[in-house]
Amino acid sequence: MRRPFHHGNLRAVLLEQAEVMLRESGADGLSLRELARQAGVSHGAPRSHFIDRQALLDALAEQGFDRMAEQVGAALRSPGTIRDRIRLVGHAYVDFAVDNAALMELMFAAKSNAPDGPVNDAAVRLFTLLDSGLAGASGERADAGTRERFKLLFAAAMQGTAALITARRITPAHGKTLVDDATDALLTSELGVQVLSLR
Repeated sequence: MRRPFHHGNLRAVLLEQAEVMLRESGADGLSLRELARQAGVSHGAPRSHFIDRQALLDALAEQGFDRMAEQVGAALRSPGTIRDRIRLVGHAYVDFAVDNAALMELMFAAKSNAPDGPVNDAAVRLFTLLDSGLAGASGERADAGTRERFKLLFAAAMQGTAALITARRITPAHGKTLVDDATDALLTSELGVQVLSLR
């Protein structure tokens, strides 16, 4: 059923419908004309919010990073030790990536990640949020370059785990175990010790 909309929320409705289409058909199946048809508006209506197809894809990717940042932020604000919070961040990362596999692929696609622009800015906000949690826990022990290496290795482990789940190479339950194992391995590694002073 098409969602009713008012003049003020057409952009939000279009993005919602575009994400449904992305999930069903992938980025290649997204077009402004088909989006208009699916949303029940005139074929020119989407262009009042997205100048072209790439602008629509960029808006979806930006929204994805912002939603992911909300989940990561909630995990970082949870009670418990820094080890507990980083583990929760790992689970939040993988859960989002599995639940939004097509969106994650779009978020990290080269076409959507120009060095300057809203998608890159949203990605920077996500990783800055994670960095603030690491910086707060490490005090003066780890410089920005060390924290950057930790963040990238952490993200690679979480995205790899999510990819195994979405490819059905492992079960979601096995994925949860891998998140815990990968987080513990990272936190007790020499790099993790430098970043979080856990020993």
